[in-house]
Amino acid sequence: MKSWVDSIQKELGLNVTIDVDSILDVARDAAHAVERPAAPVTTYLLGIAVANGHDLHEACDKIAALAKAWPKSE
Repeated sequence: MKSWVDSIQKELGLNVTIDVDSILDVARDAAHAVERPAAPVTTYLLGIAVANGHDLHEACDKIAALAKAWPKSE
């Protein structure tokens, strides 16, 4: 995973430290609580939130709580 993240950062001209585990946890929560396609959309929105000044871990906690409370589909 590290080499993948490093390659993306190089390709996009980024130099940031990211918490891969927290991002993967959010993706898992969204995929399991909502539906599988929610995972990439959720992580994209998480990225936008962080880019707009939200703290990563606080945003992850809010998303996790939302996913936990999400109504179960029948």
